[in-house]
Amino acid sequence: MKPVWWMVGASALSWLAVTALTDRETSRDVLFGMVGPLGVATSTWVLMERAYRRSPMQLTSVMVGAFVGKMVFFGAYVAIMIRGVAVRPVPFMASFTGYFIGLYVIEALYLKRLFAK
Repeated sequence: MKPVWWMVGASALSWLAVTALTDRETSRDVLFGMVGPLGVATSTWVLMERAYRRSPMQLTSVMVGAFVGKMVFFGAYVAIMIRGVAVRPVPFMASFTGYFIGLYVIEALYLKRLFAK
């Protein structure tokens, strides 16, 4: 559960920094760019950690299923945010991409640590 708190804490702290440095609309766009990747990264980490503790042999199938679910979710999420919520595409996509990459780097490092045990 520790990785989840690191992901949430790092994301919230960086968003607060953006909020302090930018206008309200940009802050909102960055927030929406953060929420999707953060929600998915934390929930998949919890699923992977539980699967690994239950049976390490099942982890690959859990990860493949999560990958397929992520592809569908992220496609729908970006479309809904840009067309439905009407976020500005540039700050939203910059935020989305940055959080997506950063959170998955954190997840990969913790996954490496999990396998090392």
